[in-house]
Amino acid sequence: MEASHLEKCLNLVPQSYISQGQQFRASRSNLVRILLEKQKLPEESWNDELIEFLLSELAQLDSNNALGNCGAGEREGRVYSGLVARRNYRLVHGVGRSGDVTAVQPKAVGSSILNQLCTKLTLDFIRIVGARNAKSCIIVPMATGMTLLLCFLALRKRRRGAKFIIWPRIDQKSCFKSMMSSGFEPIIIENQSDGDELRTNVTEIMESIKRVGAENVVCIHSTTSCFAPRVPDRALGVHWQEIATICKTHNIPHIVNNAYGLQSSKCMHLLQQ
Repeated sequence: MEASHLEKCLNLVPQSYISQGQQFRASRSNLVRILLEKQKLPEESWNDELIEFLLSELAQLDSNNALGNCGAGEREGRVYSGLVARRNYRLVHGVGRSGDVTAVQPKAVGSSILNQLCTKLTLDFIRIVGARNAKSCIIVPMATGMTLLLCFLALRKRRRGAKFIIWPRIDQKSCFKSMMSSGFEPIIIENQSDGDELRTNVTEIMESIKRVGAENVVCIHSTTSCFAPRVPDRALGVHWQEIATICKTHNIPHIVNNAYGLQSSKCMHLLQQ
């Protein structure tokens, strides 16, 4: 409730009560102001009521929630089920435009603010957990396979003519499908047996580069989290520096599948190194 609305309530309740309510409202609004100003994760976590307050305020900025709006526009957010609308806090319009998911949508001001803010908060989190040099990030509603696919497609313009992805093998179908779906050809590097573990064959990676030519390699696709007995690629510690050094020496991009790695401070700090 805005301050001007509270002034109209003076004939309903005493001024002292209004002042008390204004203080409660100001403390909540101040937390929202700090979040929007700093665009970083708050030092103290928010309760559900405060989060829902912010989401409700942002939802009111979207055109589909305007009073008297019939929702007949070409790209208006329309929801038949009230249950679905409440489940999504009435943020139903969507974001992005013209194929750019990060672009601001003029009919969805609140959703666009939320999208940009979440991106800032996610980048802050990534830096907090170890990747202090991270410069940017993007939030997409996808899991590992489709996210990797986007990364590979992003390299297409940078690596024109290249068609091979060197991939130290892990037994996860989504990783393999992402390379195939992107239109590239994976060069599968079989692992080496080391006691009861399977480890990256760095020598075979180098041989594959020599065989097809560095200019024909889209990237080296390594992994930080695997199912036993496969251990993380030698992209960790001294061993990872081997892959990173190979990429730097031959000017080959290095895509690291760090699914679940954000939960590991070791993975994140080694990525930072």
